[in-house]
Amino acid sequence: MWNLFKKLAVGLVVGGALMAIANSQEVPVSFQILFFVVSLIGAGIFALLDAKTVNVMSGGMSFLAVTVFWVFLISVCVAGASFLPQFDPEDEKAKIGKLLDKERKQSAQGKTEELIARAKALDAQVKALEDRLKGIGGGQAVAAVQVPPAGEKPAAAGGGASGDIMKIGEEQWQLQECYNCHKLRGEGGKKRGPELDNIGTLLTVEEIQQKIADPKSFMAEGYDKEWQKGIMPDKFKDLMDPKEMLALATWLGSFKNTAINTPKPIKKK
Repeated sequence: MWNLFKKLAVGLVVGGALMAIANSQEVPVSFQILFFVVSLIGAGIFALLDAKTVNVMSGGMSFLAVTVFWVFLISVCVAGASFLPQFDPEDEKAKIGKLLDKERKQSAQGKTEELIARAKALDAQVKALEDRLKGIGGGQAVAAVQVPPAGEKPAAAGGGASGDIMKIGEEQWQLQECYNCHKLRGEGGKKRGPELDNIGTLLTVEEIQQKIADPKSFMAEGYDKEWQKGIMPDKFKDLMDPKEMLALATWLGSFKNTAINTPKPIKKK
């Protein structure tokens, strides 16, 4: 019995140490709990190695005992797993959906531009025909096809709403998962990038936007190795359109908490 308690105590100590290490590296709480549970399971398995052997059973009793054991084990595993933090695929599906929506809009815009180009070509043909008719004395001009300038959209009734740029900026922060590397408002961050609660004091919106589009343009003080390795990817200029990037930069520029020691950005380009 003493051996059992000793191994369980070791499991508790190892589990606590794993949680402390994970917490120091800002690993999500759900994974910290998982590490602790796994250490306890390991301690339990080692404790079973010291258990007394069971008495020899007849064929029917041994089959029943094994069946009951596996039913118990499976029930414990299923019930235990249900208490652990669960991965919600709907969150990832929503993010993927938003990224795909952008691609769909760009595709639709491309088709619109193609139709406008075709209409302009037809307009040019009509004008050429009109000139020919005038040249041969037809005396009547063919009405030109009115085509809106490329990219121009009909004005909506009431002018339309411009949208909340700050809301779009925060949405891009979540959608692009910037919190994986940067801490903001006490959340996120894996120490691969600086804390950003005071970034609005150190950089203008235009400079923040430049940093997002070209990560090598600024280097955070104390992050020389990360800057040289190119830890921050340069993919965001392709994942966000200019309006979305401006919204993200504007939102980040609103954070001016001087109580937080945000590293000083050093301009490189």
